[in-house]
Amino acid sequence: MLPGSMLLTGIFLHFIPMKRRSVLKNLAAAAAWAPVSSLAAGWPKPEAIPAADKPAICIFSKHLQFLDYEAAAETAVEIGFDGVDLAVRPRGHVLPQHVERDLPKAVEAMKKAGLTVPMMTTAITSVDSPHTQGILETAAGLGIGYYRMGYYRYDKNRPMQAVMDEFQRQGTALAALNEKLNITACYQNHAGARYVGAPIWDLGMMLRQIDSAYLGCQYDIRHATVEGGQAWPLGLEYIYPYIHNIVVKDFHWAQDEAGKWYVKNVPVGAGMVDFAQFLSLLKAKGFEGPISLHVEYKFHEQDEPVASTRQKAVETMKRDVQALRTLLQAAGW
Repeated sequence: MLPGSMLLTGIFLHFIPMKRRSVLKNLAAAAAWAPVSSLAAGWPKPEAIPAADKPAICIFSKHLQFLDYEAAAETAVEIGFDGVDLAVRPRGHVLPQHVERDLPKAVEAMKKAGLTVPMMTTAITSVDSPHTQGILETAAGLGIGYYRMGYYRYDKNRPMQAVMDEFQRQGTALAALNEKLNITACYQNHAGARYVGAPIWDLGMMLRQIDSAYLGCQYDIRHATVEGGQAWPLGLEYIYPYIHNIVVKDFHWAQDEAGKWYVKNVPVGAGMVDFAQFLSLLKAKGFEGPISLHVEYKFHEQDEPVASTRQKAVETMKRDVQALRTLLQAAGW
């Protein structure tokens, strides 16, 4: 009988594309790595994203959209972020119809303040999505290496396979455009009954079929834990070869007044996400991509004065950034 590590190696060799350049290197390391073997170090990173000793912690700019670019940059620096994940989408920090004019302004403001802009969040789901060409050409020209895609959803009136086939068709065409521009799309695994990618195996299967260095995954540990419970490490192992960057946020289950259970977002480290295991696994695998920190829990009142909201944002996000840095350090970064 084969040892457990060799058996796992054989199983994953069946699924992982063999043309990836780092397969042989990682096969040698797989048998020695525990508790889960890693068979791929991930796709090559865009030239615009240099390797770093530790992942850059970026603020998802949705949470600072009440400020202009310069004020948002100054606030992000004060909080302690390394970079920014710019929201370039409808109702975002940068509106798609004005991307050629406004994205350079936003990036300039962030970099002037000493921040990096390695990534952005979009609503792009195909080459035919509104303003796709302008968004990607502008972003690539500014050195943004990654963008989060918009979502696909399963339709109860269509077979699941039909939706997956559509994702693969659109994703293949989008990957080809990305390659021309040297920018990489990342699809986020989002929790929810109808989200493509929520179960993680579906996204992994489709990315294996598309098989491109320019279309991968933005892995969200909060959503993975909601959907995966105790099994999320298996999903992480399955999808890891395609992960370019990650999202960090936390949650726990709560009950409303009627006794119905729901997912409640909470500060980093205050919920059910096992960050110690998650970050240790990433460290062992050699993860180098940026982190997008999301603050989805309420930290200010609606229609509150900007100055008050900004102060609360600084106080709240500083706690999350410090908590994340402590967790990264404990994991060996």
